[in-house]
Amino acid sequence: MKKIVALIFILFGFTLFAQEKDIKKPEYVIIANNEIITKEKLNELDQQGWVKGMNKGVTEEERNKLAQKFGDKIGDREFIIKVEVLTEKEKLERENKNTTAIKVAPEEKNTDNELRLNINDPAIGFTVEMIDGQKKSLSDLKGKVVLLNYWATWCAPCLMEFAEFPEKILEPFKEDDFILIAISIGESKEKVAAKMDKMKKYGVNFNVGFDPKKEIWDQYATGGIPKSFLIDQKGIIRYISIGNSEGNVDKLAKEIKALLVK
Repeated sequence: MKKIVALIFILFGFTLFAQEKDIKKPEYVIIANNEIITKEKLNELDQQGWVKGMNKGVTEEERNKLAQKFGDKIGDREFIIKVEVLTEKEKLERENKNTTAIKVAPEEKNTDNELRLNINDPAIGFTVEMIDGQKKSLSDLKGKVVLLNYWATWCAPCLMEFAEFPEKILEPFKEDDFILIAISIGESKEKVAAKMDKMKKYGVNFNVGFDPKKEIWDQYATGGIPKSFLIDQKGIIRYISIGNSEGNVDKLAKEIKALLVK
């Protein structure tokens, strides 16, 4: 389980023990046995073999219930990590069986069938409304490199990725023929706008689109998010990013730069 705990934190864009990066990341809270715990306590539980599994994020309904219970201890934190702890009986059974079975994080599942478009495919055209009222059409962006990013307000790895975009992607390429189109899937304009307003405190202050019926998303992919499609100046998909593992945004930046110098 120790490897899985570390992996889950890496997939969020931070590690369990490493020093925080300069980029301010969205805040989180860890809950185990219906109580808020620290990263240090989680490490202790993991070292003792008590961690059964971890869920990255909760539904809006669950969040509201936890907010009622814990109040300001949860506050405006962007997401919640729920830790499943073994009972005494479960721990004994696990030790007796000496099992190596582990709970697989969602990002580790096979993603081969999650893509409807692949590298070297022409990107399918779309028009998306942005939260500021503008409409962006892919057909109008020929000649530009487009980073098409799919996300949602409840997706913790998506928000962690967003925190790195300003410094690593938007600022370096602001003078180039490049545009980021981040589209929230399955959510209303109001919900997306409210989340982006909260994200300003992390330096995340860019325009995003919304796809409430998932009509644009369904043409490109299925499964988990974040997913990003890097589209070249001729409208061809040249790179696809799935999930948000450590160094993911740096790889995106490298691929963008490579397309811009062609």
